[in-house]
Amino acid sequence: MMIRAYRFGSLAVRRVQTSRRFLSTPPKEPPTTPPPSPSGPVGPKTQGIGTGKSTPGSYIKDRGPVSWPSLFLVGISAACVVAYYNIERERRLESAMGRVVSTGKPAIGGPWSLVDLEGNLVTNVSFKGKWLLLYFGFARCPDICPSEMLKIARVIDQLKESHPQIASKIVPVFVSVDPARDSLTALKEYSKDFHPDFVFLTGSPMQVQDMAKKYRVYVSKADETEDGDYLVDHSIVVYFHDEEGELADCFTQSMRPKDIVEKVVERMTAASAVA
Repeated sequence: MMIRAYRFGSLAVRRVQTSRRFLSTPPKEPPTTPPPSPSGPVGPKTQGIGTGKSTPGSYIKDRGPVSWPSLFLVGISAACVVAYYNIERERRLESAMGRVVSTGKPAIGGPWSLVDLEGNLVTNVSFKGKWLLLYFGFARCPDICPSEMLKIARVIDQLKESHPQIASKIVPVFVSVDPARDSLTALKEYSKDFHPDFVFLTGSPMQVQDMAKKYRVYVSKADETEDGDYLVDHSIVVYFHDEEGELADCFTQSMRPKDIVEKVVERMTAASAVA
């Protein structure tokens, strides 16, 4: 009996001690959820100031990978590149011509013979003592030839106002590169639209071809249409000859009348000082 009481007593003591440990351990609090945001439920994150993050596809959905402003900028850039290329090409041509003129006799020009609107024979010798503004074109040219001839007309008028003595020594000359269609009758009608100081010249296909070759003028007949009409591709250069028939300078399409006037005055003034 003593043994059982002791064992029962020790078991009771253990149970009491275990109960005390259980009661002394603080109970675990249940997990709590954070309170909702004042602005409402939290949605998908989008790119904003300070986040530096964006959901995949948000850029494409909102603005797209290519926008109209970007396409416009690309178009402007391409146009600038093309314009720069054309200007740079003409600048190099002018620079090359300037070097040829300043360093020696250029291999451009030479003896030639054509006819004027009255059918009279005209040669390079006919203009000795005069300075020439020589342009190659054709009467049916829709835009470039009229534009260049009007520019030459403005040069003549500006020189008459500012340097009348210089202007009196200059003759503008138009040479047709389309003799098959630019007959004397056609050129007479064409000449009515331009400055009265212009001298219009034409000739046989052989004469025109020979002169164009000496001046290194590019001439190419384009494909004919069904009604037999066609255009003529040609160089767009104004040749400036001195009173001895030598090439003094050349003026490209990009040059303004004011620029040509300055060049003409410079060349002719320098030539007078040497003489």
